[in-house]
Amino acid sequence: MSLLAFQDPEVPTAFGNDSLIVIIVKVLVIFAMLPVITLLTIWAERRIVARMQQRSGPNRVGPFGLLQSLADGIKLFLKEDIRPRSADRIVYLLAPIMSTIPAFLAMSVIPFGPSVTIGGTTTPLQLTDLPVGVLFILAMSSIGVYGVVLAGWSSGSAYPLLGALRSSAQMISYEVAMGLSFVAVFLYAGTLSTSEIVAAQESRWFIASLPISFAIYCVAAVGETNRAPFDLPEAESELVAGFHTEYSSVKFALFFLSEYINMVTVSALATTMFLGGWMPPPIPGLSGLDSGFWPLLWFFLKVSLFLFGFIWLRGTLPRYRYDQFMQLGWKRLVPFALGWVLVVATARTAVNEFSRQQLVTALGVAVVIVLVIAALPWGSDDAKERKDARRV
Repeated sequence: MSLLAFQDPEVPTAFGNDSLIVIIVKVLVIFAMLPVITLLTIWAERRIVARMQQRSGPNRVGPFGLLQSLADGIKLFLKEDIRPRSADRIVYLLAPIMSTIPAFLAMSVIPFGPSVTIGGTTTPLQLTDLPVGVLFILAMSSIGVYGVVLAGWSSGSAYPLLGALRSSAQMISYEVAMGLSFVAVFLYAGTLSTSEIVAAQESRWFIASLPISFAIYCVAAVGETNRAPFDLPEAESELVAGFHTEYSSVKFALFFLSEYINMVTVSALATTMFLGGWMPPPIPGLSGLDSGFWPLLWFFLKVSLFLFGFIWLRGTLPRYRYDQFMQLGWKRLVPFALGWVLVVATARTAVNEFSRQQLVTALGVAVVIVLVIAALPWGSDDAKERKDARRV
């Protein structure tokens, strides 16, 4: 008997027309896929950074060192679990779980491909298609930060507490900019559903239409995931290890897992919002490569490019100073994102409401106004001389 049997069959559900077995299979695939991607990302990061520093990296355990990440994970699970005496026991245990579960849930609304037919059952390559899927991802990322904050507070130590305070400030600062970068995408796509946003990019990716939104999102995504050069909550040179200083064994592994899953999530979200999701590039020669295994290949290729960007940043850029980090968020990203939203909204309204001749006239008037304002004498020579005299 299906879990949806008590609902009206004519009312659409979050899982569409999928049966209970299909839903369970999708959940298990996502649950197994994310740790595997995490292990491969850790291996790739260690190998790529080693190459940048003219080292070899892991190359002993398994072919090309591929099993080194798995060996490290097994070692963490077998290590002794130590809890500080001054820690708040319940919150200390719940914090890693609160950080990990939202990281898994955020991937439930990401479309990996179009609808496929397996064994006579047609289903989309997506666990659930919520009408507000992007807001769901933002909500999960916000909840995940609570795990970091509570871990720092419950450890009963100074360094984790400082890392938790930095993390809360970082969340507020950069999540605002990330949300504003999505507003222009919503204006173009006319929806908050991730699958419909992908469908809206069939002829033109949003990275070409909204390059500034894409740039703002990339900076905010690095800040949201606590990755270098924005890894202030876990800065080794300042806070020992930050919010997870007092964690070991399985609980530390959960924090490690959630960080890399968040990297995969923001990369998948960038692919969905700006790079056409699972669709091939809008090039005439590639238009037919959108069936079979090609959609999954395109999707994970784009995600891999973003993950490589995270690794590249870690290997090349030094860590930001904390005041510079906050200034970038509040004095640069947020005002710039607000201005860009106003420009996009004005342009969309003008295109929809006015004719071409009216647009050309309005643009000419705007250019004249800007030139007149630029030509105005904004300061007299006497005032300038007095200012120069005070400097002397």
